[in-house]
Amino acid sequence: MTTNSGMAEALARLWIKFLPEIDRRLIAIESAVLALNAGALSNELQDEAHQAAHKLAGTLGTFGLHRGTELARNAENVLEGDGLSPGTSSASDLILWTHELRSLIDNRR
Repeated sequence: MTTNSGMAEALARLWIKFLPEIDRRLIAIESAVLALNAGALSNELQDEAHQAAHKLAGTLGTFGLHRGTELARNAENVLEGDGLSPGTSSASDLILWTHELRSLIDNRR
């Protein structure tokens, strides 16, 4: 039988193991945001960020970061669509969600 502290320790080890991949996924989203702000978001970068947001949504929930899952799903939905351009409400939302995701992940470390 596993104790709660044993589960917490196992989860902490898994977090450390997956943190590099979590960071790579968030960096992909952050790169898309920077490109979007510069008016240079390519379809390829948008697709990469979309996939990263999708995977991040699933991973963060595993670690109890349910707000992170929600934010990543929001980003995934925005990045899925066409016509994403700087200055739109979707672009502004994406920026805010990405900053909040970074904060959640950094504070979980």
